[in-house]
Amino acid sequence: MREQAWQRLRSSRRRGGRRRAVPALAAVAAGIMTMGVLAPSAAFAAPRPDTVQQGLNALLRSDGLPAALAGVRDGEGHTRTYTAGVGDVATGSKVPRDGQVRIGSNTKTFTAVVVLQLVGEGKIRLDARVDTYLPGLVRGKGIDGRRITVRHLLQHTSGLPNYSNYLGDDVRYFAPRELLGIALQHKADFAPGKGWKYSNTNYVLAGLIVEKVTGHPLAKEMDRRIIKHIGLRHTYFPAPGDATIREPHPKGYYRDSADAPLLDVTEIDPSWGWAAGQLISTDSDLNRFFTALLSGRLLPPAQLAQMRTATVPAEETFGRGARYGLGLVSKPLPCGGLYWGHGGSFPGYETRGGATDDGRAANIAVTMQLTDEAARKRVDNVVDAALCR
Repeated sequence: MREQAWQRLRSSRRRGGRRRAVPALAAVAAGIMTMGVLAPSAAFAAPRPDTVQQGLNALLRSDGLPAALAGVRDGEGHTRTYTAGVGDVATGSKVPRDGQVRIGSNTKTFTAVVVLQLVGEGKIRLDARVDTYLPGLVRGKGIDGRRITVRHLLQHTSGLPNYSNYLGDDVRYFAPRELLGIALQHKADFAPGKGWKYSNTNYVLAGLIVEKVTGHPLAKEMDRRIIKHIGLRHTYFPAPGDATIREPHPKGYYRDSADAPLLDVTEIDPSWGWAAGQLISTDSDLNRFFTALLSGRLLPPAQLAQMRTATVPAEETFGRGARYGLGLVSKPLPCGGLYWGHGGSFPGYETRGGATDDGRAANIAVTMQLTDEAARKRVDNVVDAALCR
């Protein structure tokens, strides 16, 4: 399912009399996006105009984005970061280089990695039913956890309805089981294994299985198994009630229409995304993550192969030629070959990025959640141009 945009804003009164402008949750989904690769290391020293910087500048002009950030890495490990625009439209402050952003559905790949690590340890089976781990929890209109497998969850082939379509205007803390409960009030989209449709509910259930099997919070397992393991120094899973972004960051904005004013939505409770979209990170950390994943530093060979080969067509959401594996998306490059990643969309931010098998990686973040297909395509074009030059 294509990630939906926020359609309107509400003012939510907080304790202490403070009012904060926040988007309605009715049409939010913890996003997806596409990704790319980057040019050889020699390009970094080339005298010609830098296509990445030019691309970011063009995005600001064409779509009125407050800011754009990029991080690129070549196959030899050389890296470069880029910024364009302003980090705060009220003050005109600079965009923090490699600043933190909300990375939305890139979180799904992190969750999938934890699940597959547990598969490799013999604690979870991909083709076991959800009821094996969460007996009796998943029941609804055409929904039965005795028929849905772990593989169905990671692959978005379960038929579970997407809870984020039904959140309404309530901007507050949501417990994971509450999110699941919202989904279970609606009928299944299709029988398990009989279709493909993007649904955040799949990853909430995957996170609940991780917690049941390990006896630990998902955030703790993600931190131990991934974030600390490969040295992601600027990536974290916000604690309950934490609506802030810890480190230097550009502010994130929402705009109701092309001629409407920008509204600051940087601070918001991200719990509605949980295992599907709650993480905060940077372009460089995302490059490190996807490069480490593809190089085999996070998964045994058998599980990495499953992640990459058990793919299904996903063009409906990710565009031409895209295929969805187990929390990982492949998409063809216009210059040939494939890139692997995920991407994310979250109120105030949009991220796209990924890596190739030869160690190249790129990630782009913009400080406004994109709401139309043309804008998304322009970001994709910048990524492709940067990675195929």
